[in-house]
Amino acid sequence: MSNSNQVNKPNYQSEIWLEEPEQNNPFAAKSSYCYGYNVYQDILPKSSLSTYWYLLFTGERPTPLQESLLEKIAIIIANPGMRDESIRAAMNAGVGGSTAAASLIAAIGVGAGQYGGAREVFTLVEQWHNLGCNLTAWQNYLKAPNQDYSRIDIWSKYEHAPGFEPHGDTCPTPILQSLNHLAVIFPQGAIAWLQQNRSQLEQSVTYPLSMTGVIASAMFDLGLSAKQAEMLFLILRLPGAAIHALEQEQLGWKKFPFFGQNTLLTDDPGAMGTPTVEGFDL
Repeated sequence: MSNSNQVNKPNYQSEIWLEEPEQNNPFAAKSSYCYGYNVYQDILPKSSLSTYWYLLFTGERPTPLQESLLEKIAIIIANPGMRDESIRAAMNAGVGGSTAAASLIAAIGVGAGQYGGAREVFTLVEQWHNLGCNLTAWQNYLKAPNQDYSRIDIWSKYEHAPGFEPHGDTCPTPILQSLNHLAVIFPQGAIAWLQQNRSQLEQSVTYPLSMTGVIASAMFDLGLSAKQAEMLFLILRLPGAAIHALEQEQLGWKKFPFFGQNTLLTDDPGAMGTPTVEGFDL
């Protein structure tokens, strides 16, 4: 028989995290354990950030090669640069005086998609688990990435071969440098296979490898699932979004480029007259 005066305590279920409360404050943790490792007693003084992140995502300690691979991935995509749409979204938010959270959310929102974004990484890691290092299977998939598209989802069908840049002619130097360096670090995995077969894959799709293709193969070598890779990709790109948003906020809107005069509409609905907004010609 239950006691009607007894209050049912909430019980969160997690295999990742365990906390022991302070004796004089049940709302504060005395000890925190990540997969059994004491975070502030053992991990903090003895571990690296890459090791801790790998432990958080997988529940396992990384091998030295995996630790080095994750560290280099983080460096490669920490700042995608101002040509990246997600960085420019953060810059727009920053120059407009948005909050720090809004700038980062803008970057996440724009960088979450299927063209150079986290969902493209998800798709590629999913295919790495399905296809492995089978050149013919990859060539067939890249030619028809929507062939087995049957699930109900918020994502549209792909308009390009995932992992490749449909508007490029040759593979950019930083992508080649990243691919080659990661293949040296992890010489027996997907990233090394991609380096060896890049030219053949590019010939199949008729355009060059993109950074998402490189990162997805490295994420697979880390042993991550598609969803884990998607989430980690979003997180690792935030430093660039943050620093560019802060910089543009300091520079101010007068130094921020406005592209209106360079935008040409081929079917301008206002061609019969010049629309204005508050006295300014558009």
